[in-house]
Amino acid sequence: MCDVGGGADVHMNVATQLPLWLAYTAVGAALLSGIVSLGATRRHPGFLHIGSFALLAASGAAGIVAGGWALLANLTLTDQLPLGLPWLHWHLRLDPLSGFFFVLLSLLVLAISFYGRHYTREYTRGDPAQPLPPLGVFTAVFILGMQLMLLANDAFMFMVFWEMMSVGAYMLVAYQHQHAANRQAAFLYLMLSHAGAGVILISFGVLAAFSGGFTFDQMRAAELSPLWATLAFALAFIGFGVKAGIVPLHVWLPEAHPVAPSHISALMSGAMIKMGIYGIVRLTYDLIGHIQWEWGVVVLLAGSASTLLGVLYALMQHDLKRLLAYHSIENIGIILMGLGLSMIFLGTGHPVLGTLGLVAALYHTLNHAIFKGLLFLGAGAVLYRTHERDLDHMGGLIHRMPWTAGFFLVGCVAISALPPFNGFVSEWLTLQTALQAPVLHGTIESAVLRSAIPVSAAILALAAALAAACFVKAYGVAFLGRPRSRHVTHAHEVSTGMLAAMGLLAGLCLLLGVLPTTVIEALGPVTQLLVGQTLPSATAQGWLWLTPVAPEVASYSAPLVLVAIMITFVIGRLLLRRKAKPARRAAPWDCGFGPLSARMQYTSSAFSQPIRRVFAPTWKIEEPIEVRREAGVLGRALSLRHQLHVHDWSWLKGYLPIGRLVLGAARRIGYIQTGSIHTYLLYSFVTLLVLLVVQWLIG
Repeated sequence: MCDVGGGADVHMNVATQLPLWLAYTAVGAALLSGIVSLGATRRHPGFLHIGSFALLAASGAAGIVAGGWALLANLTLTDQLPLGLPWLHWHLRLDPLSGFFFVLLSLLVLAISFYGRHYTREYTRGDPAQPLPPLGVFTAVFILGMQLMLLANDAFMFMVFWEMMSVGAYMLVAYQHQHAANRQAAFLYLMLSHAGAGVILISFGVLAAFSGGFTFDQMRAAELSPLWATLAFALAFIGFGVKAGIVPLHVWLPEAHPVAPSHISALMSGAMIKMGIYGIVRLTYDLIGHIQWEWGVVVLLAGSASTLLGVLYALMQHDLKRLLAYHSIENIGIILMGLGLSMIFLGTGHPVLGTLGLVAALYHTLNHAIFKGLLFLGAGAVLYRTHERDLDHMGGLIHRMPWTAGFFLVGCVAISALPPFNGFVSEWLTLQTALQAPVLHGTIESAVLRSAIPVSAAILALAAALAAACFVKAYGVAFLGRPRSRHVTHAHEVSTGMLAAMGLLAGLCLLLGVLPTTVIEALGPVTQLLVGQTLPSATAQGWLWLTPVAPEVASYSAPLVLVAIMITFVIGRLLLRRKAKPARRAAPWDCGFGPLSARMQYTSSAFSQPIRRVFAPTWKIEEPIEVRREAGVLGRALSLRHQLHVHDWSWLKGYLPIGRLVLGAARRIGYIQTGSIHTYLLYSFVTLLVLLVVQWLIG
């Protein structure tokens, strides 16, 4: 059975069903990629390197077309398959919201299909070599879980594929299980993921209790009191917040992302944590509805905390992939700030500004998927050639890996919210949403809102500046200067396929930054579906000018900014060439210490030291200094060794005490396991007596 709906009357025919069938094709290709990879062995790795990733490319291409079609044509397609429980078949739905996230996911799947076929060759060269079939199978399981979850139109199907996604990610994090860090990160991820899933299930239970069924169509029709609606929202926000990595539910994220294969890290950060955002949007805006401004305050505060703490923790990292993982927390916070502002304005009767906040959040969701996928693929390329993740062991890679350095620089500029790339547009839209609060000062009665919104805007501006500083550090230490290790000295550029994947995402960073009005217009069906409103003012001045509220309030022309940057660059080059004198080459001044060496360069810890001092209460910092005295030619020489350990207060004050409490309770409960059959019979006898007494009292 297949039903079609949309913005206009649509007749049932094969053409109108094509987007849904293309989505099925994407799912089928992903499934086949896992089946094909079962044949991958050390003697026949091509089953994974060529066959499996070629099918993933087909899955990504089909998914882009399917999701884009449903989004741009404003289609809502539903279907029902005779699978699942006997009394509850699978209900599927492809609408503009799921189509948008389907495009987001499929873009990354397409990119990793180019990247992974070369990157995974590294696993056949290790000692011992990693088995290839599990990598292909669980990559397919991971992607299948996300695809089918986006198509789910009932709670049962949603939860099945939510768990399928979680289990697939767990197996991929634990792929190199010979390392203790992988096992610990995988266990932590799985434990928190299942806890979050349990909370989500309770939220669905609240909706099902009032709707009388488990399908999303029934839940949309449910009439909830404000109290029960708030309970359902709170449970959904906590449950999906675990997957999204909201502070303080984020502790699994900086552990799991760094140890996963790099193309999987790109999928986890770019797509998987966005499934948490999808869940929040789907339940809050679509299934629950009747948004209350108090929800927005909670989301805004959580987003502000995640934004600031995420970027501050990222600044302290010297592991490149761990640094990128913490920036995922920061950007999830920015998305939540947009959603929080949207809920506040919708709940206080300002639908246009509520729509603007929603557009800003969705736009940043897409942007973060693109530039964070690019950055993780760039970090993977560095790891592939140098076998280094520590920034302090890198340096000078711009001369050895120039294309990777160029693409990574695009990602750094985009995530730092600098024009003309995409990160600037969505953060600017979020800031513009917050800046409208003073204009509405007289219509917002709550003093909490009047103070919280400006503070969140200041936090967003501060986080953007700190992010720029962080990526100056990351790029400067990794790619500039002199090599700090032998592996880096002998590094060379990666293969064409890996460069093509990074080039695709880098091009999208520029395209999404230069044509924001086109993207906002494409998001119209999503906002129309969720809040019954679009942003006609944003595109009223044509494709050249973005005016989120009105031209007299604020406007931005990304194409003109790009042209201005290009003209300035060309003029600068011409002036420098005209005034340039013949270069005089000489040895650099070395202060009398002899030839320059890599040890004279800034390290990542030294670069971030001033910020570490300013925000010292944010972390628990340990800086042990080891003093060594060694016998030398001229007597006893003194050497110093400085180490820096930055600890997360959420882990120290939240999770470790809970862990100790659980272990202590388990030890005490373990005392009843004496190993004696007589003791166990006594337990049974006492239990039977207690039950008989209870029955007698009731009777």
